[in-house]
Amino acid sequence: MSNVLGDVVKKRIGRAMKQNRLVLFSFMMALAFNLFTAPVISQEQPPAAKSGGLTPMQPKQFPVGVQWVLVSLNGKSVGLNQPTLQLDAQLRMRGFGGCNTFSAVAYPLKNQGLAVGPLALTRKKCAKAEMELEKAYLLTLRTTAKWEEREGILILLGQAGELKFDRALF
Repeated sequence: MSNVLGDVVKKRIGRAMKQNRLVLFSFMMALAFNLFTAPVISQEQPPAAKSGGLTPMQPKQFPVGVQWVLVSLNGKSVGLNQPTLQLDAQLRMRGFGGCNTFSAVAYPLKNQGLAVGPLALTRKKCAKAEMELEKAYLLTLRTTAKWEEREGILILLGQAGELKFDRALF
């Protein structure tokens, strides 16, 4: 008799555990759904009011795929050998430093932040003035923390100073 009673208890416990696993699985799926869809839903902007109201401002997006030419470094204009900059859709930054070409990974951040990774560059030797410009440009670029675009001018701000770029014509 005790053996039969033990079997009945084991079956009931087994069924209860299966039900608990099913409830736990359902709970985990609902939680996962909320975690993955909540950011998408929360980023959506509410439609404008029917009475002609304005929609909230969208956060600014870093201008990807645009070729930029440096016009000033820390308030001083640069000469004819103007450094360049471009960020593509895969977040690869490329450009010309005044003597050498460079590449890096750059991450646009919230609130118009920008993080520039380590730079890889060619090792061509140029005149002293070009090398000094390139060194100052790349140091300022590498330490960039913020960006803004005003009237078609891209401005990068960081610990080492300010870079102002104009759109390239080529």
